[in-house]
Amino acid sequence: MTTTTAPDLTTKRPERSDLRVTVPRVIRSEWIKFWSLRSTAFTLLGAVVALVAFGLISASVTSGGGTMEGPGDGATDPTDIVLSGTQLAQLVIGTLGVLLTAGEYSTGLIRSTLAAVPGRLPVLWAKAVVFAGVLLAVGTVTVFVTFFGGQAILGSDGASLSEPGVLRAVIGAVVYLTGIGLLGLALGALLRNTAGAVTTLFASIWLLPGLMGAVLPDSWNDAIGPYFPSTAGTAFMTVSPGSDMLSPWAGLAVFAAFLAVMLGTAALQLKRRDA
Repeated sequence: MTTTTAPDLTTKRPERSDLRVTVPRVIRSEWIKFWSLRSTAFTLLGAVVALVAFGLISASVTSGGGTMEGPGDGATDPTDIVLSGTQLAQLVIGTLGVLLTAGEYSTGLIRSTLAAVPGRLPVLWAKAVVFAGVLLAVGTVTVFVTFFGGQAILGSDGASLSEPGVLRAVIGAVVYLTGIGLLGLALGALLRNTAGAVTTLFASIWLLPGLMGAVLPDSWNDAIGPYFPSTAGTAFMTVSPGSDMLSPWAGLAVFAAFLAVMLGTAALQLKRRDA
């Protein structure tokens, strides 16, 4: 004769509220996904190396060359010199942003993600929050280390954070790199293709501004050029922007507005299009 064990009716079932999809839970999920790929750490390390190495090398090459004129003197500005690595680091960070969104479409993981979060939009915002938080933390440490290291190499020709515009430019480099990362993330969500999004990112940052300057009449380029996202963002991380650039705060406003439009468009597409 067999005996049947009665189910334990005292076991507490999970409350429905414990199973809800909440923003903190989505953020935690995206945090886990972000660090689960080894490419994330390697790419971030590549950006850090590019930023530090190029900044210190530029300072070493310039030091003792007799070309320094002090803060605010364009190409000879000591702050701009030690932050020259942002030109390469932005491409690495932008590419990582593309991979965070477009990569999920290429692997099919996005279907599982959206099945777990039917509302869809929290997925994009969580990715943006996680990525921006990491970039701000890593970028702040890296940029300040690069700045102080570069100024130590430049010695008496270097700049101090207390000088006008220097602190704003250093913080601006962190803000700019974070914005470029979010721009890559938005492009990846919009185009859903890694190669296409990376190409578009490179073209918008480097190729298009130079091409427009070579093709358009000077009067047109002077009117349009300062409003390219990379040019506008650079104005905020430059101690003394030239006459062909916007003022620092106007540049930040244009850069932020462009980024908001791109993220908003990506959110609209995510809501309307199937995975």
